Amino acid sequence: MNIQEATQRHLELCELLHRHNHLYHSLDRPEISDSRYDALFRELLELEARYPRLRTETSPSRRVGAAPVAKFEPVAHSVPMLSLENAGSLEELREFDARIKRALGRRENLTYVCEPKMDGVAVELVYRGGRFSLGSTRGDGTTGENITDNLRTIAQIPLRLQPPAPELLEVRGEVYMELENFRLLNERRTEEGETVFANPRNATAGSLRQLDSKLSARRPLCIFCYGIGRMEGEAPDSHAEMLGHLQSLGLRVNAPMTLTRDSVEGVWEYFRQLEARRDSLPFEIDGMVVKVDSRALQQELGEKSRTPRWAVALKFPPRQAVTRVEDIRMQVGRTGAITPVAHLSPVEVGGVMVSRASLHNWDEIERLGVRIGDRVVVERAGDVIPDLVRVLLEERTGDERELPAPQSCPACGSPVSRLEGEVVPRCQGLSCPARLKEGIKHFASRRAMDIEGLGDRYVDQMLALNLVQSVADLYKLSREDLFQFERMGERLADKLLAAIGQSRSRPLERLLFALGIRHVGEHVAKILARHFGSLEALSEATGEELCALHEIGPQVAQSLTGFFASARNKEILRSLKESGIDPESDTRISSDLLAGRTFVFTGTLSRLSRQEAQSRVEALGGRASNSVSKRTGFVVAGQDAGSKLTKARELGVTVLSEEEFLRRISELENLS
Repeated sequence: MNIQEATQRHLELCELLHRHNHLYHSLDRPEISDSRYDALFRELLELEARYPRLRTETSPSRRVGAAPVAKFEPVAHSVPMLSLENAGSLEELREFDARIKRALGRRENLTYVCEPKMDGVAVELVYRGGRFSLGSTRGDGTTGENITDNLRTIAQIPLRLQPPAPELLEVRGEVYMELENFRLLNERRTEEGETVFANPRNATAGSLRQLDSKLSARRPLCIFCYGIGRMEGEAPDSHAEMLGHLQSLGLRVNAPMTLTRDSVEGVWEYFRQLEARRDSLPFEIDGMVVKVDSRALQQELGEKSRTPRWAVALKFPPRQAVTRVEDIRMQVGRTGAITPVAHLSPVEVGGVMVSRASLHNWDEIERLGVRIGDRVVVERAGDVIPDLVRVLLEERTGDERELPAPQSCPACGSPVSRLEGEVVPRCQGLSCPARLKEGIKHFASRRAMDIEGLGDRYVDQMLALNLVQSVADLYKLSREDLFQFERMGERLADKLLAAIGQSRSRPLERLLFALGIRHVGEHVAKILARHFGSLEALSEATGEELCALHEIGPQVAQSLTGFFASARNKEILRSLKESGIDPESDTRISSDLLAGRTFVFTGTLSRLSRQEAQSRVEALGGRASNSVSKRTGFVVAGQDAGSKLTKARELGVTVLSEEEFLRRISELENLS
């Protein structure tokens, strides 16, 4: 693989991982299994190890999870909530142990704490003066979502700690739902005509994200606490002692199943014991977490960009079953991706009935050699989304049928295209009916055109009544059109029409993101908007002009030129313009004096807002980021700067005061 091929594959992997992070962590709607995600992530890490220059600030390798959803207030974690590296064999566990011993310069055995890896939702509980004051999700590891009121409904979370409590305590825990309660919840939802949850983790995540905490209170949630972020006062010397201390304060820990072991062999033996007990437990676990017990050694070992060096997650092998492929059908997504889905004879895998499995793409079909009618092995890796593992060739009868890759869209009949370096064929039309619903929802979403109130229910009715054939038709809707909806009165109709009208004023970068152009996410949309300034200028740009921009590669350029070349897309854009949507960028790039330089702002700025400061950086071709790394150019520290300033000093990143920043930025603006 040469550097050009590696660059293209890296871009594709980044987009895939960002998308699946968002689906899993923000929307609680994963589409691939943990094993498939781990394989993609491992491929990304291998590419970046081989070609270090591919590793950018936006690479998933620098992130944990995904960003918080907008409906909850963001909460910054004072200490990042990191993810864990995975291991699946005794050999990998031994490698983990050897790395730690090399780093510490010792040969003697270490003491490890072994605790079940709960399959739930990670949260942080903040106690001030012994009282529960703030609760949040992990989010992207740095910033989570404020779910304090919902967490207060969980009986196992004490609202007051047992004395003597520290003045400040930040506790990390896993919220989960026991299997019997999960079964009863789904029974109740079935009786009430509601959609059932796929698994306990999804039920837990959905319960914690209820806007009405009264609904959360009806859900039977539990919690186990497993560690701390910060604690004022003297903390115990070991992790095992810390868990005991948390328990003494009234916090629930999984004490009976948390053990210490003094050798790798002892750790592995307990892991196998947990695996044997797995199906008899009242809750879901998907492995075991192994941590260095000494907190002093934990601090000495430190962390990498997304994982601690002193802990690892041993993952259970996935559960499997044998079934038959009854059919393979094509599914069209919002971006036009045509995905083959295997429809299976229903089979129970790990206590869940499975009837479908994604085949991902036709390269995967070819790799597996799967045909309609085959007997296959299916697994629920990570106990969520089923994967088809292998075909039982020895059981073939000769009646099996192959499924060729599509030449036309199964929904609208339009020709499909497959961009160079990609494995997924795509329908390019904005008005494809299979794409339309998800496309409208994306167009109206908060980070795009932000049409408040335009959710699933209204979009479904618009499509059923044939009121919209593209996103441009949203701006042609009348009160009379909306009065055809169920339970739609004058007040609701006027409110929705007002929200649609207000969206006409969104800036160019929001419109570009809203259009759902392949490879154009929020960051790329911002780069394009600030360089070209108008939709017309961007639509006339050549591939060479696009590739000349910093952070715009061949894939993005090819996707953009193909989008603007489509006659149907031109018609929709023309209709949008006639409806009053012809935005310009809020901030044009005036020069490239800061091209390739990243700024991070921390603390409170007194002479301008953080948004104004970021805009001035971006207008000079620079980039504003929320996280500090070795590649950060400058950290601008205002009053009460926190952990970002500390990390900048540790990494040797240049730190500017607000006055120094303003002086430098003004000098550059005068040069541009």
